[in-house]
Amino acid sequence: MCGICGIYNFRKDRRVDKEQIVRMTNTIVHRGPDDEGFLIDGKLGLGFRRLSIIDLQGGHQPMSDPEEKIWIIFNGEIYNYPELRKELENYGLIFRTNSDTEVIINGYKKWGQDVFNHLNGMFGLAIWDIDKKRLILARDAMGIKFVYYKITDEGVVFGSEMKPILASDPTNRPEISPSSLNLFLRYRYTPSPHTIYENINKLAPGTMLVCESQNFTIKRWYNFKPTPFSPMIKIADAREELLEIYKRAVKRHLLSDVPLGLLLSGGVDSGLLLGLMNLYGSEWPTFTIGYGKEFEYDELDDAEETSKIFHSNHVAVEINQNIFEKNLPEIVSFLEEPIATSSIVPMFFVCQRAREDVKVALVGQGPDELYGGYTRHLGVQYGEKWRKLPSGLQSSIKNMLQHLPRNEALKRGIYSLDTADRVERYRDVFSIMPGEVIDGLFIKGILPENSGDMILEAWSELRPLMSETDELGGFQFLEIRSSLPDELLLYGDKLSMAHSLEVRVPYLDREIVEFTERLSSDFKVRYGSRKWLHKKVCGDFLPKSILKRKKRGFAVNVVDDWFNDTLSNKIKDFLLNDESMMYSYLHRAKVKTLLEDHIARKSDNHKLLFSLVLFEQWMRIMNN
Repeated sequence: MCGICGIYNFRKDRRVDKEQIVRMTNTIVHRGPDDEGFLIDGKLGLGFRRLSIIDLQGGHQPMSDPEEKIWIIFNGEIYNYPELRKELENYGLIFRTNSDTEVIINGYKKWGQDVFNHLNGMFGLAIWDIDKKRLILARDAMGIKFVYYKITDEGVVFGSEMKPILASDPTNRPEISPSSLNLFLRYRYTPSPHTIYENINKLAPGTMLVCESQNFTIKRWYNFKPTPFSPMIKIADAREELLEIYKRAVKRHLLSDVPLGLLLSGGVDSGLLLGLMNLYGSEWPTFTIGYGKEFEYDELDDAEETSKIFHSNHVAVEINQNIFEKNLPEIVSFLEEPIATSSIVPMFFVCQRAREDVKVALVGQGPDELYGGYTRHLGVQYGEKWRKLPSGLQSSIKNMLQHLPRNEALKRGIYSLDTADRVERYRDVFSIMPGEVIDGLFIKGILPENSGDMILEAWSELRPLMSETDELGGFQFLEIRSSLPDELLLYGDKLSMAHSLEVRVPYLDREIVEFTERLSSDFKVRYGSRKWLHKKVCGDFLPKSILKRKKRGFAVNVVDDWFNDTLSNKIKDFLLNDESMMYSYLHRAKVKTLLEDHIARKSDNHKLLFSLVLFEQWMRIMNN
């Protein structure tokens, strides 16, 4: 796990200044405190910071082949690298280290750009092919790691975070993109390939940027198309196969030459991970976060019970609202882009504590998206039944809902079910408010036409790949390639690496994802029960007391209250202050109307209001 950055002036004949690369690299020291490295090759410059995890002595980067024709800087882990190494050695390729980095180099020499399809892991990387004068930037299939980039008049500037790009030209501050702001207010995050800034992008999961011959192209390298299993597949067979896949994935994710642990909540997903980890070791370090046992939704007791069952060396972190409020601005600054979710706070603090004992931590993200763990999955799963209702009955239900004072999520969900195009229907489910409401907040003339359809454009190349999925499977296909990586995994990456901690996501192993995406939706949501097959597997490892626990996710309900309290205290300063920076883009009167309607309980606008407050806070922090 590391940080990468660089410049390639493929459009102009201008040498890269090493001082500029050093300045860029210094902004990501937190991602790699153990080592640094640089390569300057005429119009190309690469910078690297290392967090040493595998092959502590031999993994220095930038790394090359023996002929120094192929160079790489690589952030991430390749979990199937031992198998790939054996395969490449059989082809006659020579290895000088024990690192997974060298496997990518030799894989590129053997397979070219198709090397990425051989990799099972997480990565954001750059490959420099000297003979072809070709630079390739790539992001892993599930989007666990990130590559930001900016195309300039001279070429490309890139990094694991935006900080190196901003440092490459500190006098030229990027402008906020109104279209991206529109996306953020709709979804509470900014989906790839967009960022909150004009002219700075991030590679979408499973894509690469290729620069050569004064041109650049963006290509999708990960084109997995789920083909459904036979409808005759037996429940027992699916359960047994999934368990074996889970075992293989967890074993792969335990590869490490440094101490490794688990971020443990009180739920079934991380509990199952701990049970699976015990097949390959014992007394693992585990870490959870809590807020005091007086809170109904606190997870300290649940996580402690799970740790006792599996005999882990457990550490509990407890924070209070004062700590929360004091550190929220710093947390927001580490994110670089606004993300309006309270989960950022517990993630920051549990990673901070875990780093005192380990360098690597597994985390249980993924099953909710893979197996339908959210309420919205019920609406998607049973939406077909709604569309089969007589139109008169649909109209009656809609009219009844229209007169309810709040329940915006329910209203939006019902109306989204009528959208004919499936991808547009999914977009409406993801949105926290109707598109016309968000568009109407912007000052006239500032928002480009069809900004609300930018997410549809980002998803356009995924449409053919999901053509054989059922309704819920199609929604989850996009979810795993959009909201999961660009919201949950984004803050997971940045807030863990803020403390130089590598976080691994075993449930997003390619073998797991590709198996699950071939399952029909009744293996995921059945009789109103969510994560159905996943919980069947959990039953092999977890007692009923754990299986019956309510979903909490690091006691996020408690943090929601604190998050709302903290931002509520700033509403007057942020939303009612005519000098607030957001009003360079948004109508003061329309934002105030949203707030007044919410206070009067005419409508439930809390998600959008808190997104606006967080955006204003982000603007003030980033412009200090």
